[in-house]
Amino acid sequence: MSRRVVVTGMGAITPIGLSVDEFWAGVKEGRTGFAPITRFDTTDFKCKLAAEVKGFDPKSFMDFKAAKRMELFSQYAVAATKEAIADAGLDMEKEDPYRVGVAVGSGTGSLQAMERSHSRLLEKGPGRIEPLFVPLTISNMAAGNVSIQFGLKGKSINVVTACATGTNSIGEAFRTIQYGDAEVMVAGGTEGSVCPIGIGGFSALTALTTSEDPKRCSIPFDKERSGFVMGEGSAIVVLEELEHAKARGARIYAEVVGYGCTSDAFHITSPAEDGAGAAKAMEYAVKDAGISTDDITYINAHGTSTHHNDLFETRAIKLTFGEHAKDIKINSTKSMIGHLLGAAGAIEFVTCVKELQEGYIHQTVGYQIPDEECDLNYCKEPYTEEFEYALSNSLGFGGHNASLLVKKYTA
Repeated sequence: MSRRVVVTGMGAITPIGLSVDEFWAGVKEGRTGFAPITRFDTTDFKCKLAAEVKGFDPKSFMDFKAAKRMELFSQYAVAATKEAIADAGLDMEKEDPYRVGVAVGSGTGSLQAMERSHSRLLEKGPGRIEPLFVPLTISNMAAGNVSIQFGLKGKSINVVTACATGTNSIGEAFRTIQYGDAEVMVAGGTEGSVCPIGIGGFSALTALTTSEDPKRCSIPFDKERSGFVMGEGSAIVVLEELEHAKARGARIYAEVVGYGCTSDAFHITSPAEDGAGAAKAMEYAVKDAGISTDDITYINAHGTSTHHNDLFETRAIKLTFGEHAKDIKINSTKSMIGHLLGAAGAIEFVTCVKELQEGYIHQTVGYQIPDEECDLNYCKEPYTEEFEYALSNSLGFGGHNASLLVKKYTA
């Protein structure tokens, strides 16, 4: 029989707060992190807005020398991990370090290091490429730096499934503990891609909104949605085998009970038009938990604010839940913080845990004009009510679908 897995710690670096408490306060206020891009001159760019992390100083979270050997995506991950481990009260001196692992993913690694080194290569030749270019750039270095900084010697993996990365990372950590490969896993996602090639690349795909109105830029499921807003940051959770958590007197936030993954095998950027792949991932997560689809009353949607994603995800929800879909409350955290790419699923998982704890379902901020084809309850207003399960969806370029099911903890 597989083992029960619970959430005992959480950390977050986001566009609306540099801790879980700050982030959650922002969510309840309906605050958004959208503003003109400050990292570079956007004069020649169609996209002018992003959800940047503000006020982040790596020296507040880690040794200055260590920070200098990390790019932004790794710094965000280490900072969020520091909060999560402290929040969990995890004392590594009392743990077998080989039973504490890491599953932290990034969709892109450091695009900034690539930009810098490519410019040096063209301008000054190969001899001037910075010596740490490779370890600064590659996406597994978030997991590597987290492992090094906190002495975690168990399984250390970097799942890369584009925008499903954070969800897959937590899901794979969940499975790792379920089947006995670790007692504790530090899991989540991280991203820092607000830079010329990041914004320019996603703009070239016509994935980013060109809206310059912070109130009407990231508007998931709204008829006027026109693309996503790039966000950045990190969210990390401490997952733990239930008996291990109880033995050390840990505070338990929630229980992870289901995980489902599929592939669309359809298109490199567009989800399957009928939503079948995402529907099957949700179905598998519900089945994994041993419950009925009728038990699900809340979904934190991928909800990117692109035309295709929101329409096809709506179709997927209808495919999985049938008539019951009309009774489900659906929201998108991206309406406040934009799309954190590889970190999106992780911060949305944290959101689900907080919502379960407090009996609060946040609104989809900015949602005003219903779309005839997106005709479910997308939470125009917040709800205060108790509920038992939260289902979180992530869909990634390449056709990756992942769903996590988290439950209010009962002994």
